[in-house]
Amino acid sequence: MPTETAPSRPERVVAAAATVEVRGVRKSFGKVDALRGVSLEVLPGQVYGLLGPNGAGKTTLLRILLGLVRPDAGSVSVFGHQPGTPEVLRQVGALIETPAFVPHLSGRTNLQVLARAKGLPDTEVDRVLEVVELRQRRNDRFTGYSLGMGQRLGVAAALLGRPKLLILDEPTNGLDPEGVASMRSLVRSLGADGTTVLFSSHQLGEVQQICDRVVVIDRGLVIADDTVTAIRDQPGSVALDLWATPADQAGEVLAAYAGRTPTETGDPGDRHWHLDATPDDIPGLVRALVAAGIDIHELRRERQTLEGVFFALTAHDDEPTEES
Repeated sequence: MPTETAPSRPERVVAAAATVEVRGVRKSFGKVDALRGVSLEVLPGQVYGLLGPNGAGKTTLLRILLGLVRPDAGSVSVFGHQPGTPEVLRQVGALIETPAFVPHLSGRTNLQVLARAKGLPDTEVDRVLEVVELRQRRNDRFTGYSLGMGQRLGVAAALLGRPKLLILDEPTNGLDPEGVASMRSLVRSLGADGTTVLFSSHQLGEVQQICDRVVVIDRGLVIADDTVTAIRDQPGSVALDLWATPADQAGEVLAAYAGRTPTETGDPGDRHWHLDATPDDIPGLVRALVAAGIDIHELRRERQTLEGVFFALTAHDDEPTEES
């Protein structure tokens, strides 16, 4: 799985209000609490990844943002308006779960129906088909589309009219590796052009490469909301691998500096120490080792992937009970 972070983009000066504001939102379905006080803010022109285990409440939250579900408590604002109002719908494109199209119509005709309902010309249909790389299959009936092709057609429908906010629920579902890479490039380009993108995904390697910021939801609660870099660099998310002599003394210095015992690995003649830390710990650790007269042969920083941090954040013994 890829480990590199998203390519850096110039910092934007945010003069406008947040695109999406969610404050203390709660939603229950019978005895199941899908959301238990969720708050988050989505800023204009950024790409947000919404992560969480199955049943965490991700899809419920996305449906609330689209006005498809009403919260039981809390407040939600999209472009300064209530979700689902005409002022919002004109500026939002969305793909939630499996896209639905008329089976016997071609992909292009399906999109033409949607475009004409929005008052958009056929040239807009051709544009989005090109964007999702379905131009050559545009005249095929939808019933003949693969799962991945159907997903790409759903994204094309969401892109009609050049929305300012794009909400996608598992956009890479059913795509082959080439299709996943293409979707990655698409989302990156939309973010670079100033479109605000909020999407949920189980492809954590893709989220790590694409997103400016990540929101992690577990059991209806936000348990992390920060940049990808900050989440990966939280305490315990960086492991240090030290090869130094004398080994016993090196281990004592690490334990004294960090306040916890490092883990020893390797053979007696090639002993290494592993210690969970933060990037800010490294300079101080090196100074302490040098001051103690210890020879440092190798010091490697093993930064966790977003996937590793995600599993650590959402680890629990019992199974979730609510539906996403």
